[in-house]
Amino acid sequence: MIKNHLMLTAALMTVLMIASRSQGQDATTQPKQSTTEASDQYYPSIPSDQEIQLMRKDIRSQKKQIIAANMNLTDAEAEKFWPIYDQYTTDLAKINDTKIALVKEYLASYSTITDQQAESYVKRWAGVDESVTQLRIKYFPVFHKVVSGKSTALFFQMDHRLGLLIDLQLTAQMPIIEP
Repeated sequence: MIKNHLMLTAALMTVLMIASRSQGQDATTQPKQSTTEASDQYYPSIPSDQEIQLMRKDIRSQKKQIIAANMNLTDAEAEKFWPIYDQYTTDLAKINDTKIALVKEYLASYSTITDQQAESYVKRWAGVDESVTQLRIKYFPVFHKVVSGKSTALFFQMDHRLGLLIDLQLTAQMPIIEP
């Protein structure tokens, strides 16, 4: 089990490194800046749709490799698991389309955001989080039909952790609203 945790940790770090490289900066060494000196140059520009699609494809591939390395599925389980995983990933990508649109909207307007826009943004981001939670709840019994309860829980544990790390990397690159 320790081996699995080490593999997962190493793989997660790889995901973070890939994401930070694609943004052109190391997430651990961002320049320090006072809140009154925030500038658009500090934060990444809004990536093109093509760049976003390439990053998402890379992340999905890395995520699938991490899950495959840690699930220890039998051939019979794998034959049933991976088509469900692919459908789950497709459904999750649709939710993440909304998240990407929110990020792009925020990056385009954060310096002039109004109170009303900020409130709307927070509510819509929370709605995305809720949609991901509901998707996991929906798919738990579907995965459980083809793998054990523990294996299903392991999958969702890894999926959740990877999602949190990706969100951390994403939000760490975003400017904070000035009061």
